Amino acid sequence: MEYIDIEKDLIPYRFEIPLSDAVFTLEIHYNSEYDFFTVDIEREGAVLVTGYKMVYGVPLFAGCVDDRLPMEEIIPYDESGIHQQVTWETLGETVFLYVFAGDSDGE
Repeated sequence: MEYIDIEKDLIPYRFEIPLSDAVFTLEIHYNSEYDFFTVDIEREGAVLVTGYKMVYGVPLFAGCVDDRLPMEEIIPYDESGIHQQVTWETLGETVFLYVFAGDSDGE
């Protein structure tokens, strides 16, 4: 299963990732006071979503309605089942941002 590797030591940082036949820019931030991460996403220089909080088991950008967002679901998940939270301690250790194929109805 494919996942996006987050380099916590570089946070806040931006990187590009190809998804849905386009290149997206993700920007990762960390709130040390409350121990959570947020994600911003851009496509072709256009800001689509800012400050989206990573929640374990919930696809990034869930509830955001914008046809320019990637079709794939990016879900913080721990395949080992050890952790069920996205924290500084767990992200990149057992919890990873897994990429699941989007709608495959042929469009």
